[in-house]
Amino acid sequence: MTAEARALIDRLERTQTLTRPELATLLADDSPETAAYLFRRARAVREEHYGNAVFIRGLIEFTNYCRNDCFYCGIRRKNGRADRYRLTEAQILDCCALGYTLGFRTFVLQGGEDMWFDDRRLCGLVSRIKAAHPDCAVTLSVGERSRESYRALRGAGADRYLLRHETASPGHYAKLHPAPLTLENRLRCLYDLKEAGFQVGCGFMVGSPHQTDENIIDDLLFLGEFQPQMVGLGPFLPHHDTPFAVYPPGSQARTLFLLGIVRLLLPRVLLPATTALETAAPGGRERGILAGANVVMPNLSPAGVREKYLLYDNKAHSGDEAAEAVASLRQRMAAIGCTLAVDRGDPAV
Repeated sequence: MTAEARALIDRLERTQTLTRPELATLLADDSPETAAYLFRRARAVREEHYGNAVFIRGLIEFTNYCRNDCFYCGIRRKNGRADRYRLTEAQILDCCALGYTLGFRTFVLQGGEDMWFDDRRLCGLVSRIKAAHPDCAVTLSVGERSRESYRALRGAGADRYLLRHETASPGHYAKLHPAPLTLENRLRCLYDLKEAGFQVGCGFMVGSPHQTDENIIDDLLFLGEFQPQMVGLGPFLPHHDTPFAVYPPGSQARTLFLLGIVRLLLPRVLLPATTALETAAPGGRERGILAGANVVMPNLSPAGVREKYLLYDNKAHSGDEAAEAVASLRQRMAAIGCTLAVDRGDPAV
């Protein structure tokens, strides 16, 4: 580790900002020694705001229909080999009931951009979850919708919304998505979500096709400007039925390094150790927590559909990825000095 890299990590911790050239210098020195120091500082910052708590979110993948054709995604509309499904309202409520007994106090409803779930259906679903579990937070991750839709969902009781920006570079965005999808509209959605009163999460894939360090710096500068409450980072993982099937997966080590940077950039952020991180290499979830993350999202979906919600190949969906194995997950977190928190896990203020 160079003295310059150490000084930049210290400055980022102290000021929560670095210039574009400084970020380039730090990204260029991601040696094991630099990473170890970065992770120590990231853990210290996380512990300052959250102690040793790791928050669990119950992930419910309720539909794999999608109107879009993003080049990296296994549930893209043109993938005729995807086994499509939609959970019924009763199935979703059952998932929440099970999760509540297991200690979950946040439910994450994630799906493709399936407009069968229009505002009437989705608002009704959110309202019923909140009526059954008033002490729980409901997070939605259902893509780009209108400003009016976001306001209606917030009015129905949804608390948080996850919408990865994917890349803050317009040219790179166009290489990951077909027309008419644009970065301009994705950012419009993110700002509309803030205006509607959501706790908002964004994020990006690490090592996605055509990504450069300049793209990553654009992402980090955008995070500093937008100030999201949540950031989702995971390595790019290819799916065999997409145009990006031939591209290599993103680096777990690079993803962990960026998790550490994001923790210092946004000290109070809710930062998941993602399923993709666990899929990239066993133990990825623990490594993510040790790099500064503080959220894990076990799968509450019915066992029969977990293999159908396949955004990328070899997705971790059994063993500790099953929400029923919370006791095992608790042991895994305890082994690295952390405890699972049974509460909503709202952002620190």
